[in-house]
Amino acid sequence: MTEPAPKLVLVGVDFGLPNFDADLSELGLLAQSAGYQVVERITCKRRAPDAALFVGSGKAEEIKTIAAALGADEVLFDQALSPAQQRNLEREFECPVNDRILLVLEIFSQRARSFEGKLQVELARLQYLTTRLVRRWSHLERQRGGVGHRGGPGERQIELDRRMLNESIKRTRERLSKVKRQRQTQRKQRERSGTFKVSIVGYTNAGKSSLFNALVKAQTYAADQLFATLDTTTRQMYLAAAEATISISDTVGFIRDLPHGLVEAFSATLQESVEANLLLHVVDAANPASFEQIEDVRRVLRDIGANDIEQILVFNKLDLIEHSRSPERMQDTLHHEGADITRLFVSAHTGEGLDALRDLLALRYQAFMAPVEGYKPADNDPRFTPSISP
Repeated sequence: MTEPAPKLVLVGVDFGLPNFDADLSELGLLAQSAGYQVVERITCKRRAPDAALFVGSGKAEEIKTIAAALGADEVLFDQALSPAQQRNLEREFECPVNDRILLVLEIFSQRARSFEGKLQVELARLQYLTTRLVRRWSHLERQRGGVGHRGGPGERQIELDRRMLNESIKRTRERLSKVKRQRQTQRKQRERSGTFKVSIVGYTNAGKSSLFNALVKAQTYAADQLFATLDTTTRQMYLAAAEATISISDTVGFIRDLPHGLVEAFSATLQESVEANLLLHVVDAANPASFEQIEDVRRVLRDIGANDIEQILVFNKLDLIEHSRSPERMQDTLHHEGADITRLFVSAHTGEGLDALRDLLALRYQAFMAPVEGYKPADNDPRFTPSISP
């Protein structure tokens, strides 16, 4: 018999920052992806986080009452909590309290399949745990040793655990370094062969893996959920229009407020994007927040040093766009941050627009291989239309 899903109360605090998720919709999707049942969503406004309880004593009391009434197993915050805030809230609520970072780590640990992906998740989890050790031994904090002893069993256990965690982090980093070297060797082999490298990037659940499968006839796992796949998959793709073969990679999806530790831990996977010749930035065209998600992805690309690589914006899920919001042109150009970026509407599900995307890839490949400096085949291509802004 299947055990019932743990019940969660979601909490989000509006500090007046842009793109606050007032409905906690993304956090709810993350929780469902991890196998939780959301029973309540609570939001409030504050000028700054309360140092002790994050939301303040009055709101904390309200959340405690609601969680108890609904039989919640856990309270989950949309923002990152400090170890002290997390410990204080657990004492106040008398139930486990966690934050968005731990939830993302849990999803990543469930979804990682490759050896490299599992190592990356393990490194991020260990780094997160090192700041939370004091929570695990709070029942021993006030115990002290006798005369001549500096601390009690609580302090000794914390130090022991910290040493074990640090040793585990060191071992995991060494194993990851070995995997990175192997990947680097594979990349150098592709570079020597003159392979044109394309990486698919984008917000999680934008349909990257579905597009990848449609383009190269692969069997990468794809589902309508956040972080359906975490491991980079690289395949060869033949472009009939250019009579050439290119390398195309499907990478991990990005998300709002992606924990910095995860960006660092996934550097080997994200390196595929850094060393690409072209990025296919996949966007969920049916999502009302698509342009906010584009900015979130761009922030991560800046963090990993890939923001200056040429991009094609692939607005996917054309089949899900309401008729009233259908694009006037299937292909146009967006002007963003002083640069013109080609935008193309496609549906990985129905195949609409994929031939045009293959033609675009062929044009970019020809420009990459052209011996004449400054050669831009797209300039004379009749399919390109005048620049428009979003």
